[in-house]
Amino acid sequence: MPDSPDTIVRRWFKEVWDEGREESIDALFAPYAVAYGLPGGPLQGPTAFKPLFRMFRDALGDLSIEVVRTVTEGDVVAAYCHVTGRHVGAAFGGAPTGQPVDFWGITIVRVEDGKIVEGWNSFDMLGMYQQIGWVANPPLPLQPPDAAPPV
Repeated sequence: MPDSPDTIVRRWFKEVWDEGREESIDALFAPYAVAYGLPGGPLQGPTAFKPLFRMFRDALGDLSIEVVRTVTEGDVVAAYCHVTGRHVGAAFGGAPTGQPVDFWGITIVRVEDGKIVEGWNSFDMLGMYQQIGWVANPPLPLQPPDAAPPV
């Protein structure tokens, strides 16, 4: 009996992202699987996914993605994730800054026969780029002179 969808998603983040085990992509991501919401996406199958994996692993040292919470309904799992690391490589297209990153994201994954077959991702990449200094924080909106102070 294959692992539960929740277990597959937790293994994905532990083995692929935390431990950097590229071979786990082949073990957990079906050949016909599609990942949406990622740079260069949608990405279909392990062969298309691996360059993205390498880019993130090269760019972010001490990369950790903690699955904080999951919600499962049948073969679909929503996972709320906390990402930390340090910008140490040029794989994102610019010189490494050495800055720490700390941001959050959500993925919704569908699992069939013990493998991921679909994934929809929404991670705070803008926040990450702001933390490494590539994107300036936007100015706060101006308050009208008679506006009540923010709470």
